[in-house]
Amino acid sequence: MFQRMVSGAVFAGCAAGLIAALLHFWFVQPLILAGEQFESGERVHFAAPAGHAHDHGTAADAAAEGAADGAAVAQAAPDAEAEAGHDHSAHEHGTAGHGTGPDIKRDLLTVAFTVLIYVAYAFILVAGFGAATAMGQRVGPLQGLLWGLGGYAAFQLAPALGLPPELPGSVAADLGARQVWWWATAGLTAAGFLLLGYGRKPWAFVLAGAALALPHVIGAPTLGDYFGVAPPELAAAFAARVLGVGLLAWAALGWIAGHFWSRGDGV
Repeated sequence: MFQRMVSGAVFAGCAAGLIAALLHFWFVQPLILAGEQFESGERVHFAAPAGHAHDHGTAADAAAEGAADGAAVAQAAPDAEAEAGHDHSAHEHGTAGHGTGPDIKRDLLTVAFTVLIYVAYAFILVAGFGAATAMGQRVGPLQGLLWGLGGYAAFQLAPALGLPPELPGSVAADLGARQVWWWATAGLTAAGFLLLGYGRKPWAFVLAGAALALPHVIGAPTLGDYFGVAPPELAAAFAARVLGVGLLAWAALGWIAGHFWSRGDGV
């Protein structure tokens, strides 16, 4: 049984991770690279495009004014970001994505870490399959899909309601506080779903509702002021695409894991 669980989780995690990586390269990475350009100052938000005239001046004057304003914001952001304890050092500001061709090392590391993350998620799902089977529940591809959607809601959607995916060049609250809230939200959301799905007593449903609502009643850590250098339109598109990619990847993970589980009947 253990060997089947491990092999099924590894295969499902690798497949879902590769799907997520491909979708990431197609939909998400271009926005990350654009955000890094704003973060590094290579591009400036609010700078008027060339040839765009304003009623009160020339296009060159407007562009210069916009560039000056954007440069001031870009200069102030690192100091304020350091105060907030936020760190973007994980982002690589190399030449890749800045018009000089792809960064193969970066892309390979993205694939490797994405696969590792989804393999870990697959082990969590398979452990849940084992618990459900021990309780007399049948787990197949359809049930696996529902488990995958539940995992997506617990690990991505619910935390994103308070802490949306963060584009380079954006600002956020203290990293430690965000991590604590994220883990608490993911854990309570998963517990709430399990109580809703397998609870049989009225108190279980009440407890499930409390677990689902509690993180959002408390609220995620936020900043009083917002001073990121990335355009909000770009950040919004990034958050939407990250959540969309996550939905597809988690659905694939659940379905594939459920398919392999049903082939061996969990043994």
